[in-house]
Amino acid sequence: MSGVIVTGPPKADAEAVEALAAFGVATVHEAMGRTGLLGTRLRPIQQGTRVAGTAVTVLSWPGDNLMIHAAVEQCGEGDVLVVTTTSPSTDGMFGELFATALQRRGVRGLVINAGVRDTAELREMGFPAWCAAVSPQGTVKATGGSVNVPVAIGGQIVRAGDVILADDDGVVCVPREDARRAAEASEARENKEAAARTAFAEGQLGMDRYGLRETLVRLGVSYVPYEDHVRGATPGQGGDRP
Repeated sequence: MSGVIVTGPPKADAEAVEALAAFGVATVHEAMGRTGLLGTRLRPIQQGTRVAGTAVTVLSWPGDNLMIHAAVEQCGEGDVLVVTTTSPSTDGMFGELFATALQRRGVRGLVINAGVRDTAELREMGFPAWCAAVSPQGTVKATGGSVNVPVAIGGQIVRAGDVILADDDGVVCVPREDARRAAEASEARENKEAAARTAFAEGQLGMDRYGLRETLVRLGVSYVPYEDHVRGATPGQGGDRP
């Protein structure tokens, strides 16, 4: 497998990235029309951490972390390293030593569609990671791959410079040219949710706030007293089943 290392790709606007960092993955995903999620396979090794940064992408051979070494040189302040493999892998391709090098360069975290190891050390040093597996299985450094090319994770394309947002719920990718618009849409959604939260705290029901009673009627859902239900009466009959 040959490959390419792309240098100097365009990146999302830094102010837009910081604006997106204020919102959760679920909020941004919804605000973008329920797009951008990198599937449900990626889970955090820590809890209570949120990161937002620009993607440096890696396409590696399974069980081979050569291209992660190559990618470190391409990483800088505010980046998130995004790694996937040419076929499914759970090997521990990333650990404490990589995190030490990346942390020195200002990288905010790792998203890897494969395995990590040294998880206790990663948590202790405060380097967040989202991965598909945790495994002590080692890797080799023998096969070429690519850095900063578009990669696919969970059916979503991630390009170098796109915004990666990750928290306890998962990982979402925002196309670099849409970052500012996504931040504005996320703020609007959060304001709407804040109003709903206040209403629910005061006792209003979602059934009424969202007009869902009319939806139930349209779908043919009826309210039936318990006594009629256990007697087998159908809605509107009010009597015993014949």
